[in-house]
Amino acid sequence: MARFDSLTDWLVWQEGFHPRSIDLGLERASGVFKALNPDALKPLTIIVAGTNGKGSTIAVLEAIYRAQGYRVGAYTSPHILKYNERIRIDAQPVTDEQICQAFERIDAVRNEVSLSYFEFGTLAALDIFSRSDLDIQLLEVGLGGRLDAVNIIDCDVALISSISIDHIAWLGKTREAIGHEKAGIFRTAVPAVVGDIDPPYSLLTCAKEIQAPLFCIHQAFSYQLSENGSWDWSTQAHEQSCGYRSLPAPALKGKHQYRNASSALMAISQMQKQLPVSEASIHQGLQTIQLKGRFQLIEAEVPVLLDVAHNPQAVTALLSYLREAFPDKRVYAIFSMMKDKDITGVMEIIKPVISHWFYAPINIPRAVGAASMKDCFSQCGIKNVNLSSKDSAEAYNAAKIHAKQHDLILVFGSFFLVSEFLAEFEKQ
Repeated sequence: MARFDSLTDWLVWQEGFHPRSIDLGLERASGVFKALNPDALKPLTIIVAGTNGKGSTIAVLEAIYRAQGYRVGAYTSPHILKYNERIRIDAQPVTDEQICQAFERIDAVRNEVSLSYFEFGTLAALDIFSRSDLDIQLLEVGLGGRLDAVNIIDCDVALISSISIDHIAWLGKTREAIGHEKAGIFRTAVPAVVGDIDPPYSLLTCAKEIQAPLFCIHQAFSYQLSENGSWDWSTQAHEQSCGYRSLPAPALKGKHQYRNASSALMAISQMQKQLPVSEASIHQGLQTIQLKGRFQLIEAEVPVLLDVAHNPQAVTALLSYLREAFPDKRVYAIFSMMKDKDITGVMEIIKPVISHWFYAPINIPRAVGAASMKDCFSQCGIKNVNLSSKDSAEAYNAAKIHAKQHDLILVFGSFFLVSEFLAEFEKQ
């Protein structure tokens, strides 16, 4: 008999079931997965790790493989509006029923093993994908790589999008320490694609030690932008060099998306024997990428730009995009972050383009409170601040009062904040 009848009940139970919300390690998930899938059957697999750019890179891969006509499963986190977004087949979220049935199967075989919220979700995705006759599954690492539940799967290509300082309590305080953790997804004789332009020595050493063929951007592959917005991609990693000319710009905005798309093309090139992809499908896929909350512009009385940037590297990309796309607009920022993030580091980077800040409280334990946020603004010498809003809707209304039609409202700093705004806009 099923423990619960609804997806909501399952998720509420999972949130309080395991003693630690973040509990890295492979033993629990690996043991349960072996019980779920004793024959270890899986589709072809690309695993994507990285500090930033994971979701965008998977979105590129998903769009191109779907353009070629392949049946594609994609597992990403966190979600923006609904939990189901984390598990997609052919770009469509799976149903509540599919997820609940997977949770039932997991619950039935786990015995006394305690699983975290993320481990339940990862196992559900793998279980659903193994039953769905996929051509390929694309799996996003949740945190780090080496000890992340996704890493119970041996991939056919490993891809690391970028490496910067984040999650220091779990991954370490330096890029070298973080690089070592992310390189944990590498496997012997399995292609390892790296989109970071300055990869840590620890990552390169790990690939060499386990004999994983390493393909780094600006070495094994590269891209070149044209003035008309198109771009060229090439690789010297094959017996004969190859590439594509006059590719359309990725549908995702921002110069950094060319690097994510370039890394995705390198992964695709390494899978050509198993899953051939035509140049026409690459063109089509690049133009049809969809991903919520990344430089997402909502046309309103005052335009609203949504971005999930929540660490210095991502906010640096956001700053660059604001200067490029909205050079003459006054920007009113609706902002919130999690306690474990580099809040002052983020503020210092983007404060030159922000006219006024509106703090938006988020009702979850990890979110920073008004008192701490006030201290952060003070440390950064930021004075044009509204800290009085009781929630994100009130912060948005306050920003609209100040902003004019030709201005821009920017919502950023947290997946949870962007989720709240998108949910409200969809209602309207």
